[in-house]
Amino acid sequence: MGIHITGVGSYIPSHKEKNQDFLAHTFLDDSGNPFGADNGDIIEKFKAITGIEERRYAKPHQTASDLAFLAAEKAIEDASLDPETLDYIIVAHNFGDIQHGCIQTDMLPSLATRVKHNLQIKNPNCVAYDLIFGCPGWVEGVIQAKAFIKSGMAKRCLVIGADTLSRIADQNDRDAMIFADGAGATIIEETEESGGLLSYSSQTYSTEEAFYLFSGKSNDPTANPEDKYIKMLGRKVYEFAISHVPQAMKDCFDKSGEELGSLKKIFLHQANEKMDEAIVKRFYRLFRQPIPADILPISIHKLGNSSVATVPTLLDLVKRNELDGHQINKGDVALFASVGAGMNINAFTYRF
Repeated sequence: MGIHITGVGSYIPSHKEKNQDFLAHTFLDDSGNPFGADNGDIIEKFKAITGIEERRYAKPHQTASDLAFLAAEKAIEDASLDPETLDYIIVAHNFGDIQHGCIQTDMLPSLATRVKHNLQIKNPNCVAYDLIFGCPGWVEGVIQAKAFIKSGMAKRCLVIGADTLSRIADQNDRDAMIFADGAGATIIEETEESGGLLSYSSQTYSTEEAFYLFSGKSNDPTANPEDKYIKMLGRKVYEFAISHVPQAMKDCFDKSGEELGSLKKIFLHQANEKMDEAIVKRFYRLFRQPIPADILPISIHKLGNSSVATVPTLLDLVKRNELDGHQINKGDVALFASVGAGMNINAFTYRF
């Protein structure tokens, strides 16, 4: 017996926003002053650090719950199940539904309830709730689903990560180029097969680190100060991640009882290419081992950072053989990990 991911689906918006589309933006520092460089230089440096060439934005009529629903439909189809048999729908996000052209967030009713409504699930015993855990929200949702199933409270859960960060990003802030929209969904259930979820780790650092990501006013001093946007202390986030995530990943993997040589893939939150590479390098350094080739699939180049959606979307792409050089075979061991607002870190080890 094992608790497995039996269905995977994602929704990647069709609209591409390329780096050159930011050439006409007015980038300001957090004091409202222009940078001493033209946008071409700013964008070139940005790409060198993050790896991002383009990102995806939802269509004007779509919201985060719409993307979540579309990803959920694919995961349900992939698992070949009746949605009426779902015991839980867990939707991880950060800002709820945000209408195009509007800064106000909407979480009443919950996004999970909206997804259940759109799936036309009539079973009242299918419990739908939202999970706010920063970018690690989908990973945490999987960990919670495992707990529900192990305790006997559930047999089958739908766990979704969805966000439309493009609508909460300050267009006068260089960080706006990082954020993207998308959704990824998974079915979690117990099956007769061995393997599945083997171990997990989850942490919250909130003494000095709580407000490394926060809601703040626009960098434009003429903007309404009551309007709040996603903001982050980029250097502190980077230093925190490379200092703490590798050890959390090792602690998780050690608890699995697997040999390091059996680890074939690391599905890491797509926040910053250089940061992800540094995390994996430090992870293997803890074992005093070199980094294997093709261990780290990357989607941030073309999809940007869609927060809670990055990890399940990455899994879906690899399972469908849509990332060159990456595939998953039965029996492969993978490590899933994320870091984000809170500051939260989590991971789980999984055998396919």
